[in-house]
Amino acid sequence: FMIAGIIVVMFRLNTTLAWISLATLPLIIVLTAVFRIKARAAYRVTRVRLARINAYFAENISGIRLVKIFRQEKRKFKEFDDVNSSHYRASRRELMIYAIFRPAMELVYSLAMALLIWFGGGRVLQGTVEFGVLYAFISYLEQFFRPINDLTEKYNIMQASMASAERLFLILDEKPAIAEVEKPHVLGAVKGHIEFRNVWFAYVGEEWVLKDVSFTVEPGQTVAFVGATGAGKTTIMNLLSRFYDIQKGQILIDGKDIKQLSKEELRRNVGLVMQDVFVFSGTIGDNIRLNNKNITDEHMKNVARHVNAHHFIEKLPKKYEEPVMERGATLSAGQRQLLAFARALAFDPAVLILDEATANIDTETEALIQDALPRLLTGRTSLVVAHRLSTIQNADNIIVLHRGRIREMGTHQELLAQKGLYHNLFLLQYKDEFKEVVGQ
Repeated sequence: FMIAGIIVVMFRLNTTLAWISLATLPLIIVLTAVFRIKARAAYRVTRVRLARINAYFAENISGIRLVKIFRQEKRKFKEFDDVNSSHYRASRRELMIYAIFRPAMELVYSLAMALLIWFGGGRVLQGTVEFGVLYAFISYLEQFFRPINDLTEKYNIMQASMASAERLFLILDEKPAIAEVEKPHVLGAVKGHIEFRNVWFAYVGEEWVLKDVSFTVEPGQTVAFVGATGAGKTTIMNLLSRFYDIQKGQILIDGKDIKQLSKEELRRNVGLVMQDVFVFSGTIGDNIRLNNKNITDEHMKNVARHVNAHHFIEKLPKKYEEPVMERGATLSAGQRQLLAFARALAFDPAVLILDEATANIDTETEALIQDALPRLLTGRTSLVVAHRLSTIQNADNIIVLHRGRIREMGTHQELLAQKGLYHNLFLLQYKDEFKEVVGQ
């Protein structure tokens, strides 16, 4: 408003001097447009380089033990120096652009003032313009450029903010990989009948991880999946939770295609215990109930007893209110795994997935989990992925996967009698025990 008012007054005082005063206005517009383009690009690069520094910090702080044990400090320092130098160069370019833009605006102001004094002074000497009018124009021109110079500062801040906002909007505008159906079917009370019907799935293109996989799990059954690394066991678990969508076939729960269900309702009925347990900062109780207010303290303690986690929790100074550090740094791997079992049971899912849940734990903790498993699996459909065949011998059905296809299916004894892949895996795991028996 101030700039508009000054322009109106200048034209009312003297039209010629007003046009001379505003002669540099196109130059201001051009400079501003060039600065906007150059500054936005420079700020984008700076934000990307800053993100690289943050990612590098996060990665190396998380893996600091590996860096130290393999004596990689010098190499990592050199890598950080390269990343940091690239950020420095980007920041310097950003600063240089602004360092040129601000003086350029001052130069335009000086040029406008010189033009006004040159032409206006000549008119004053000729007597066609009063000195007071010229003085007023000089004063108005200074007032005209004062907010422009202030805006120059704000414009620089705005360009920096816009570059940051662009990165935020890129994330906010990212469409979910798994689209939610507009009118989802209601799952209702889940019985736990699961069916994979001619399922094909690939993470990339047509590099099929699962090839024409079909099987059925009856309500309340425990089905185990075994096979070599990369056979597709964990992929099946991820597909059932609908972390990915299949390319061909159908996955049904109680006869309903999971693509026609809401993700919230589906995952509310599926519990997952993974090999790598994630523990949040907070308390032991917070990590079991995950801030679900419907889970009472009494229920939380009951499920902890069911999975044999209550014993170690009661030994902690503050028991269920014991603080937990980031990623559960104060807990052992076995204790974190017991917390994961308690968490899964607290939500009472109709379908329970155990994905290598006993792979990275000590013998004592494994014994506690094996003791708790019958209580954990009772009354619910369970899918178990395991490399240790001793943990799945009592499963109702064992599915053997090889290179994305189902090769064998049956109980433990049935598969051993077939003398196929499962029989070979069993011999590989227990060959030492067989040698000891033969030696005796």
